[in-house]
Amino acid sequence: MADSPRTQTPCLSLQKWWITDRPRSGWHIVLGVLIWAILSHSQCIFAQLDFEKAPINYGQVQTHDPIAKFIQRLNKGEAQLEYSPKFGWLPSILENMEVPIESQVMVFSKTSLQLHRIGPRTPRAIYFNDEVYIGFCQGGDVVEIAATDPDLGGVFYTLDQSPTPQPQIIADRGQCLTCHATNRTQNVPGFLVRSIFSDANGRPRSGTRTYVTDHSSPFEQRYGGWYVTGQHGTIRHMGNVIAPDRNEPESIDREAGANLNCLDEYFDGRPYLSKHSDLVALMMLEHQSQMHNILARAAIETRIAEHYDQGINEALGRPIDTVSESTKRRIAAAGEMLVRYMLFADEERLPNPVTGTSDYCQTFESLPIPKDNQGRHLRELDLQTRLLKYPCSYLIYTEAFDALPTDMLAFVRDRLSTILNSPVVPEGYERLQLVDLQNIREILNETKPGFLTPANDFTTASR
Repeated sequence: MADSPRTQTPCLSLQKWWITDRPRSGWHIVLGVLIWAILSHSQCIFAQLDFEKAPINYGQVQTHDPIAKFIQRLNKGEAQLEYSPKFGWLPSILENMEVPIESQVMVFSKTSLQLHRIGPRTPRAIYFNDEVYIGFCQGGDVVEIAATDPDLGGVFYTLDQSPTPQPQIIADRGQCLTCHATNRTQNVPGFLVRSIFSDANGRPRSGTRTYVTDHSSPFEQRYGGWYVTGQHGTIRHMGNVIAPDRNEPESIDREAGANLNCLDEYFDGRPYLSKHSDLVALMMLEHQSQMHNILARAAIETRIAEHYDQGINEALGRPIDTVSESTKRRIAAAGEMLVRYMLFADEERLPNPVTGTSDYCQTFESLPIPKDNQGRHLRELDLQTRLLKYPCSYLIYTEAFDALPTDMLAFVRDRLSTILNSPVVPEGYERLQLVDLQNIREILNETKPGFLTPANDFTTASR
């Protein structure tokens, strides 16, 4: 079972005491500083973050994600949703949020909100763009919606499928965080692609492993409980099959689920907007779901660490903007994780080319993105040996990236500059070649001007 997002570690309990409950004078300050020194050298850096309290206050502050902005427009009469007798509000919310139908992927495991509606004959469809994820079930009570908030990470909503004159998009009150704020989402509110060994009804087989997958995951661990359409040669995954033997529940026939272009034998595709569950869309969903989580982790980690610093600075009479060594270490650790992920440093390489079955590839590459004077951009697909032609995440152009706290953004900027300007491929980034570093550097210098530090002119991140 996933850890509860509200489980508070002893480390966080002590941190809460230091910030909110500690005495403010005398020997208590000395004792508090000693306690803080212990905390600073503990393993708290990637523990569960208490994002429901200050300074994050998840669930209490106004959100600024794309869905929250759309709700405001809806309430003002500046936008509207149109009801479809066949699909309810789904086509209209996709159109309003500019989520392409071609992004559709299908999951038949019972691992989400409307699990009683989901099974191998009635899979759940998921659609997504760079900031919004939308889930649809046949006969579902609601359309499930998730979006990325630059300050909070993942924010969750439901859209009631009743044909009412006033459609209601309702914000989640915490139920979704039971699964969407655990170690599987970097311990912040976020998203995940989960791979399981499924029985014939879509339930996870008891006693089996569960994988949360991203672009670094071995393919043999991916897509359990998902449908997959596309050609992938010798690559084998867990998609399109069930685990029939309860005595050997992890014994599945990966060969039977390989290289499928059609899913007609598995379910009736007519109740869906598309018959595809495109392999390339699934690979992109894996990448960006964890990229969003790591961005949120970097932002929330930094803001909490700086909040703690303010309390210590006040107690010790130091300048309010003093940055402690422990905060610098936390920023460096979370920032390095972000840089490694966005540069695909641990990407699982493709032993042979892959192709999807829908128009997703063309749609993805044609979405708006800055281009350099040679027409190069970070949405160009490779699909021969890796996912992207230029291995740097296109989410670098999103609000979630640009809204990172100043110190975190400075660290990421300097670290990226150091790597991309290096005369040799840095240690730990061996899956990239010098030509990759050059191409990414040139593209970013033109499409995100002023972001990278020029070679031999690096500065240390400071407040």
